[in-house]
Amino acid sequence: MENIIEVKDITKVYGNQTAVEGVSFHIKKGEIFGFLGPSGSGKTTMIKMLTGQLKPTSGTANVFGEDLANLKKPSAKKRFGVLTDNSGLYGRLSIHENLKLYCNLYDVPESTIEEVLAAVNLQNEKKKKVSALSKGMTQRVTLARTLLHAPDLLFLDEPTSALDPVNTRHIYDGLRALNAKGTTIFLTTHDMEEADLLCDRVAFLNKGHIQLLDAPDRLKKQHSDQTITVELLTEEKVVLPAGAEGAERLHEWMKTGQIATIHSNEPSLGDIFVQVTGRVLA
Repeated sequence: MENIIEVKDITKVYGNQTAVEGVSFHIKKGEIFGFLGPSGSGKTTMIKMLTGQLKPTSGTANVFGEDLANLKKPSAKKRFGVLTDNSGLYGRLSIHENLKLYCNLYDVPESTIEEVLAAVNLQNEKKKKVSALSKGMTQRVTLARTLLHAPDLLFLDEPTSALDPVNTRHIYDGLRALNAKGTTIFLTTHDMEEADLLCDRVAFLNKGHIQLLDAPDRLKKQHSDQTITVELLTEEKVVLPAGAEGAERLHEWMKTGQIATIHSNEPSLGDIFVQVTGRVLA
């Protein structure tokens, strides 16, 4: 599969502070790739470098097979979208008017506005002025703007940080639908549950370094304690080891119909992050 992004040994230093150091990874076409870590770990810096806003101190990277310096060309900018905490919206204009401006900029039909508003659950709010919106609604409008031109590559920096659970799920559905159409997504988040639900692969970023990189399911299996919890009809819970001993007891309970539920004891991505880095996500 073609790589949309390739990063090799990138470092970014601000004065005496190193934001990211010696980072290498690639992102395949059609992937949802999670770049995970707490605030201040270097996630936003990486997005700014991969979108041509910042120049790396050392190392190399390319996007769409092009050097980062070429991302400032209008033809390249039309191929990707970026959602950050800088909304780029006009407060005095309505939601619809803002999106209409970006339709003209991206040369897409105005009918697309209804599609992206549906994706972020704002169909009935399009006449509201942006200056009157809550932080969460502004975040959704910004995401709608990002989706207008159906980019080949989408950079999302903490896309659901200000959203309630209902609208968060709505955004997830919209992102999955966009990804199903072929858009590659680079997602930064400190929400490990979000990453587990959305991402094909994740990288754990800690103090500017990647500590782990793999598919969520593989990471959970690698860090599992190899046990299962069995709840019996008597409401007793028993932890069994993997292997012959556990299988034998499980078989006996199954034969006599004593089992209510069986759960594997895989850790969450958050558990693994804390275990590997010693840091609590915040």
